[in-house]
Amino acid sequence: MTVEKLSKAYRLGRLHTAPDTLFGALRQWTAAPWRALRGLQRLDTHGASHDAAEDDLFWALREVSFEVQPGDVVGIVGRNGAGKSTLLKVLSRITEPTSGGAVIEGRVSSLLEVGTGFHPELSGRENVYMNGTLLGMSKAEIDRKFDAIVEFSGVSRFLDTPTKRYSSGMQVRLAFAVAAHLEPEILIVDEVLAVGDAEFQKKCLGKMRSVARSGRTVLFVSHNMESISRLCSRGLTLHEGRLVVDGQVDEAIDAYRHNVARPQRQWAAEAAPGNEVVRLRGVRVVDPAGCTRAEHRIEAAVWIEIDYEVLSAGHTLVPNFHFFTAGGTCVFVGHDLDPQFNSQPRPVGEYRTRMEVPANFLNEGEFTVGIAMSSYHPFQVHFYEREVVGFRVIEPEPGLARGPYAGHVPGVIRPALQWQTESLSG
Repeated sequence: MTVEKLSKAYRLGRLHTAPDTLFGALRQWTAAPWRALRGLQRLDTHGASHDAAEDDLFWALREVSFEVQPGDVVGIVGRNGAGKSTLLKVLSRITEPTSGGAVIEGRVSSLLEVGTGFHPELSGRENVYMNGTLLGMSKAEIDRKFDAIVEFSGVSRFLDTPTKRYSSGMQVRLAFAVAAHLEPEILIVDEVLAVGDAEFQKKCLGKMRSVARSGRTVLFVSHNMESISRLCSRGLTLHEGRLVVDGQVDEAIDAYRHNVARPQRQWAAEAAPGNEVVRLRGVRVVDPAGCTRAEHRIEAAVWIEIDYEVLSAGHTLVPNFHFFTAGGTCVFVGHDLDPQFNSQPRPVGEYRTRMEVPANFLNEGEFTVGIAMSSYHPFQVHFYEREVVGFRVIEPEPGLARGPYAGHVPGVIRPALQWQTESLSG
C-alpha cells in the first residue's frame, strides 16, 4: 500500500440536498464535473484555499504520505479530530480524497463501525448471514465459519432471538465475531477493542494478534495505547490532519501523548457537541487560583471546569467527567453531586460546572479528560467527548510528597492516606 500526499477537505456550513425531480437530478448530474473543476481550481499545490471565507474549508487530512509493506501491523494514533477515521474511510473507499491518492493491492476489509448492517427485527442467526454478506463474505464462506463465529461471540443461547432484544454488549460481540472471521489481505480496523467487557476485549486482542501472525496487513486505530503497543510494531501519529510521526510504535505513542496535554478547549455555537437539549461550549483544566495550566504539582488540587448552554427546560442534567491515563486506562468517572441541581431540572441558560481532583491523589504522569452530559427518566446521553483536554501531574521537588524515597512510585493514583502506628509491646 502506498499513500501519496493524501488530503481531504470538507466544506462547512453547507448542506447539499438531493433533488426531488428527474429534471433536478439530471441538472445536478451534468453540473457535477464543472463543480469539481471549480473546486480544484480553488486549491493551490499545498492544499490551501484561495478564498477561505467563501469556501469555509475544514482540512481533515493534509498531504499524508506513507508506505505499508505486506504483513505490517501499523497502529494509527492521534487526538479526536486528528484525521484517523477520515484516513481509514478514504483507504476503505467510503469517501473520496480531495487531492492525492493511494495504491492498494489485495482484498481490503474494513471494520470501522461494529454492528453496521444489523437489523433489529432479524434474529442473531439471520444477522450473521446479512452482516457477513455486507462485509464481502459469500454464503458458502459464512456456512463454513458459522460455528466459529457463534462460539467466538458467546451468544449461542440467543441465536434465534431478534437482536432488538439483545443488550448493546451482545450486539457488539456478535458483530465483531462476524467481522473478525474475514480473510482479507488488508484489514482496516477502527477502535473495535474499546467495546464489550474486559474478557471480550482480551478475546478481541487475541484475534487481532492471530490476524497479524498470519502475515496479513493490518491498519489499527485505537485510543488504547496499551493495545497499540502490544499489537503493532510500527506507528503513525496524526495531529490536526498531518502525519507527524512515522516510525517505531513507541515513538508514535510518545508523540501522541505529547499532543494530548492541551488544557483548554472551546467551541463555537454551531460546532458545539450536543443536541437540542444542551450543548458543550468550553472545557478547562485550572489550578486552585483559576489559572488554566497544562502542568499541575502533585501536592495541589486540579479543577476541571465546563461551560455549557441548556437550550430546553425540563431536563435533569448530570455532567460526567471521565479521567484516563495517556495509555487509555480509565482512572475514574465523576458525576455532578451538587444538591442544588443533581435532582432538579435546569432552566434554560448558560452554566459552569467545576469539579475538584484533590491534592495528592493522582500519581505523576499524563492524563486526559472526557466530558459527558446525561439525563435520567428516561436515560439519555446528550454528548460524550473523549480526550477533550489533558494535563500533566508533576513533582518538581523529589521527596516533597513521598518522603525520603526518591525512586519511581508505580500506580495511577498516589493518595496521601491517613496512617496510624501504635506500639503493642509492654
